[in-house]
Amino acid sequence: MQWLNTIVDRLIELHGDEEIVVSSGVSPSGTYHLGTLREVMTAEVIVVELLRRGKQARHIHIVDDLDVFRKVPVNVPSEWQQYLGVPLCDVPAPDGSERSYADYFLADLIDAGGKMNLVMEVVRAHERYRAGAYTGVIETALSHIDTVRQILREVSGRELDESWSPIQVLEQGRIKNRQFVSMNTESKELRYINANGAEATVRYDDGLVKLNWRIDWPARWSLFGVDAEPFGRDHATKGGSYDTGVEIARQVFGIEPPLPVPYHFINRVGETKKMSKSAGNVITAAELLTILPPEIVKFFLFRSSPDKQLFFGEGETLLKLFDEFALLLEKPDKEAWEQQLVELCLDRVAERTVSNVPFSHLVASYQAALRNTDNTLAIIKRTEYADVAEAQADIIRRELALIDAWLDAWAPDELTFSLVESVDASQFSDDEKRYFAQLADKIRAAPDGADGAWFHNAIYGFKDTAGLAPKDLFTSLYRLIIGQQSGPRAGWFLSILPRDWLVDRLMLAEKC
Repeated sequence: MQWLNTIVDRLIELHGDEEIVVSSGVSPSGTYHLGTLREVMTAEVIVVELLRRGKQARHIHIVDDLDVFRKVPVNVPSEWQQYLGVPLCDVPAPDGSERSYADYFLADLIDAGGKMNLVMEVVRAHERYRAGAYTGVIETALSHIDTVRQILREVSGRELDESWSPIQVLEQGRIKNRQFVSMNTESKELRYINANGAEATVRYDDGLVKLNWRIDWPARWSLFGVDAEPFGRDHATKGGSYDTGVEIARQVFGIEPPLPVPYHFINRVGETKKMSKSAGNVITAAELLTILPPEIVKFFLFRSSPDKQLFFGEGETLLKLFDEFALLLEKPDKEAWEQQLVELCLDRVAERTVSNVPFSHLVASYQAALRNTDNTLAIIKRTEYADVAEAQADIIRRELALIDAWLDAWAPDELTFSLVESVDASQFSDDEKRYFAQLADKIRAAPDGADGAWFHNAIYGFKDTAGLAPKDLFTSLYRLIIGQQSGPRAGWFLSILPRDWLVDRLMLAEKC
């Protein structure tokens, strides 16, 4: 957790016992997803660590819902193209409800925040603009328009023509870039050049005028007193919006810019492009928290520095996350950073949802029990995790509820199975039938406490006598029991199956 401690130490050094404001901000232009959560959760953990150290701190999340609707995402009807150019807060929701497009997509983040008990305070940009909160920063920016223009030219290397101005105007329900002419601070009106090339007048204290992004961002720092902010690495490039924001903050608004916390993107495993709202290659915040408990989401995001690229997969990556977190929880001699990580992951988590039974073990046991929770606990109590099943029964029940959703939504085919209800003996060779019968005899005589190792050795003991290749000893069993060529570790899997049922199946009983 060195990355976090470095940021927090610096903020305390800069601001002492003053309240420290950490900001995150996302445009509700489409589905909130795991990549979006990285910004939100990075700001969140900085504030939580500050609070843990006894400091005053707030996390404000600014919803950029006065942004223009620029592109129709893949999960929105194509007829929404008619709203291109309209502020997101004024676009109808794609589900036909009375709420706005921004409300529709923001709901997932609000729901996720509630499930994770975040300290985040949500601020709606359109409400602040329309309430006049931005009036002062608009006046400041327009009073220093020559300075802003010079900063953009020198820092970003952009060539700006004389018609450039830092404002956007709401005209006939759509946001348009318009050339600024003059401002009257008493009447709160400004003059600009409209689409016809003529001068027009508009009030700037009620949300009809918005600052362009490169000016809006430092204006926000000034307005809300932001001391630190995570942002995507695309804003952190040389001459990018953070660099220009730094100079605008100092030279125009007379403030020091917030401590920058650039973060890298999150890709799906095997993909080279980041998750994108418009492309739809996302794992949504809503989906994520039906499968992963808050502590696992935090573990995935917090254990690596924000500047490290992350890869998420619904299969092997997810299994490893559960098991690695469980091991860390039970590690007796945690290092200081490990203890800090655990405490941050469990912060405001009312009920633990990760047991000390390996996730893959639970997945196989649950399916072998035909997805019955009580039967799954009974199966686990017959394994080396009997004591864990007894002590952590409630935790396991909560974890199995997540596994149930994961099996339906995300689990890769190679990890899903169900017991074959009936068996067709004609699908097996004579050698396989003899092998099954001999294995059944051996299992009838198995000691009550026979474990996975015993069953594995029992299977492998036929490698020289069954007339089958060693690997076929296992594949034939998978075909017989789950109708697949592969499955869970065979010895362990057989050990958790009801003994009478297993013997009947090996004897090729038509139904068992």
